[in-house]
Amino acid sequence: MSVSLALPVLIPLLAGALSLAFWRSHLAQRWIGVIGTGALLWSSIVLLKVTWQDGIQVMHMGSWAAPFGIVLVSDLLGAIMVLLTGITGFATALYSLVSIPREHEKFGYYPLLHLLLAGVAGAFLTGDIFNLYVWFEVMLVASFALIILGGERAQMEGAIKYVTLNLFSSALFLSAIGLLYGVTGTLNMADVAQKLSQVPEAEQGLVSVISILFLVAFAIKAAAFPLFFWLPASYHTPQVAVSAIFAGLLTKVGVYVLFRFYTMIFADDTELTHTILLWMGMLTMLTGVLGAAAQYEFRRILSFHIISQIGYMILGLAIFTPLAIVGGVFYIMHHIIVKANLFLVSGLVYRLRGTYELKELGGLYRSHPWLGLWFLIPALSLAGLPPLSGFFAKFVIIRAGVEAGEWLAVAVALIVGLLTLYSMIKIWNEVFWKAAPEGCEQREAPPYTHQGNSLVMYYLPIIGLALMTVLIGVAAQPIYELAEAAAEQLLNPVGYIEAVLGAKP
Repeated sequence: MSVSLALPVLIPLLAGALSLAFWRSHLAQRWIGVIGTGALLWSSIVLLKVTWQDGIQVMHMGSWAAPFGIVLVSDLLGAIMVLLTGITGFATALYSLVSIPREHEKFGYYPLLHLLLAGVAGAFLTGDIFNLYVWFEVMLVASFALIILGGERAQMEGAIKYVTLNLFSSALFLSAIGLLYGVTGTLNMADVAQKLSQVPEAEQGLVSVISILFLVAFAIKAAAFPLFFWLPASYHTPQVAVSAIFAGLLTKVGVYVLFRFYTMIFADDTELTHTILLWMGMLTMLTGVLGAAAQYEFRRILSFHIISQIGYMILGLAIFTPLAIVGGVFYIMHHIIVKANLFLVSGLVYRLRGTYELKELGGLYRSHPWLGLWFLIPALSLAGLPPLSGFFAKFVIIRAGVEAGEWLAVAVALIVGLLTLYSMIKIWNEVFWKAAPEGCEQREAPPYTHQGNSLVMYYLPIIGLALMTVLIGVAAQPIYELAEAAAEQLLNPVGYIEAVLGAKP
């Protein structure tokens, strides 16, 4: 049993409790935010190292052996996702020092941020389906509170759509859990995977129904076609630091669970579910990118591109070859870093010009040329240009599609890549390249915290994430090998099952 397995959940919970204890001290909450997310990042690095060196890690809560007790499990995919959670959380905490208004800090921004990170880490590490539902609800409560923090009209409208559809997803999820328990008598993921292989032929139809219920519930969480409209209606409304962490992490929890369930639990029910996933992936890509092409508000464009990029990940799962799963895992790693960074860039643009509307922006390349560079790195990576991370992620998935003979999916992926490039060029032209409209350069957003007019803390996380994007592209081979090892564990879940059910508490 490795204590490092519990730290990514315990650290943000402790940091959130400390933030509440220092409710009246905003300075203390800021320091706890940075130190807490830094500790989360450190613990996630340790966990990935231990998992890579020593194999799948299992921790039994209360010394109750699986499948009767609650377990935390870290395979390579789970450890990778926790590391990405730590990176995104730390970058967001740094950015929050200068971007979060004092009024939001008064109403619990930092405790909610830590609670959200605990929910995300818990979802990535739990080995029990009901506890997965619990962590989903922790995320939902924290994210809903973060969206409405500030109480503006646009936030409330976006929050209503966000919470309504996510509650519907939770209801489907809970219904599927009840049916699955009725069929198998267990909710431990490893035990369920074993028990489903022994279900009588007469009950296979019910298993397929349960599989589809889970698929719909997780597809909503992942913002996949056709129930994705809650995302572009809500992600552009809160503070940009909140938008960034939502964009980086929340939909990826849904994608992660799709990969977990449909490689281990419902791996035998491939013909129907993977056909659905294939069409879902293609339509998600197309609708997301077309929605982005029609927008002229910075964060709305980025929100629609979250949807289109989720389609690539689902496509990797749908093709369901070893190379495609590697591509899906690689794409998740690339996208979390890139998408969070693009939202952070949009927030700095707002800080400098006081608006997200592209028509009211311009001239930033002349006044802030380095910001133009830090935008281009994640923007071109999102579009899939070499030698950045997005090129290799797209290349692996497209090559897997060619090898599998999925020519329509390959064509859609290539077209969506070109349309993504169009959207990024549109942002570049409107925000950086064209001449600034009259009065644009005199307009700026008010500084929010004690750092005043300093832009250093805006730039630090942006530069850090941009350098990671370049590093993933330049050092693609070791990242690919890590994704390949994670994919091997997903496609051969025997090791996961034996680690959970065979480990002694």
